[in-house]
Amino acid sequence: MAETGTRVAFVLGTSAGGVGRHVAMLAGGLAGRGYRVVVAGPPSTEESFRFTRPGVRFLPVPISDRPRPAGDLRAVRALRGLRGAHAVHAHGLRAGALAALALTGTGAPLVVTLHNAATAGGAVGAVHRVLEHIVARRADRVLVVSPDLGERMAALGARDVAAAVVPAPPLAASGRTAEEIRAGLGAGDRPILLTVARLAQQKGLETLLGAAARLAADPSRALFLVAGDGPLRQELQRRIDREELPVRLLGGRDDVADLLGVARALVVPSRWEGQPLSVQEALRAGTPVVATEVGGIPPMVGGAGLLVPYGDAAALAGALARVLADGALARRLAEQASRRGRELPGEEEALDAAAEAYRDLRRR
Repeated sequence: MAETGTRVAFVLGTSAGGVGRHVAMLAGGLAGRGYRVVVAGPPSTEESFRFTRPGVRFLPVPISDRPRPAGDLRAVRALRGLRGAHAVHAHGLRAGALAALALTGTGAPLVVTLHNAATAGGAVGAVHRVLEHIVARRADRVLVVSPDLGERMAALGARDVAAAVVPAPPLAASGRTAEEIRAGLGAGDRPILLTVARLAQQKGLETLLGAAARLAADPSRALFLVAGDGPLRQELQRRIDREELPVRLLGGRDDVADLLGVARALVVPSRWEGQPLSVQEALRAGTPVVATEVGGIPPMVGGAGLLVPYGDAAALAGALARVLADGALARRLAEQASRRGRELPGEEEALDAAAEAYRDLRRR
């Protein structure tokens, strides 16, 4: 339903991936429905995602990925300018907390979508907990990407918690044949196990390498491919070289659809995930998933994959060995993946959910 003239402001921090794409989708989609949209965030996000388009205005606000007192104070002051919006929708914990502080006492309804959970301890974890309390107590509605996040926010006092709808954008295959894709990868006839992830602490890639070490002598001769880049690349490559693991770091790729088309399974060894885009992409491609049983992965995957405890390289290797050795199992999981992929919400459902959330707050 079009809501011409409704003013919505999105707030996000530093983003190089899924959060920025999600906000760009919501902003453009709602503007197309007649909303007046402002996106507030670091200038780098406008450079990466090009939010500005007909019906969408960009407001530069210095929201960094870590506490910076002077910058955070400037961000709060700038975000006070959003108090006239019919709804302010912040994405991410830091953006949500700064928006909550800026809008206190203004009467502007605040929705916060939490896309991630804390996986670090120490001082970083302590700051994260403070921000969680701010969001839980001050946001009018908290949208979460996994059941465990919802339980935590409710326990912290959030008065309205609901599931977020964060769909993966459609992937386009190149049109190359499986043989051409395999030739380009130098994979020959080896079965491919694909991981699509940023090379960072949350993704549990040390467990992936542990599983690869256990399968190195397997008759299947599986090849592990990791698409993505990040701060752990050199550390991971050193271990791969030292242990002569059957793992290849591909770096950032724009042909994930092709890679999924030739993979026996998508492997997700993460410490935590919410609604990972890579899992959604695999399901839509009909590719089985072997993943850790964390966050929002179990309800998303359903019967389309095998789940193992986080950090258990032996269990991960065992699950992968089953998929590699049992063709009937692999085919059954692929069929389940295709079925589950057809059930996943798309962009229109995400826009409908966001619009309904804003209408709910305006009716209060």
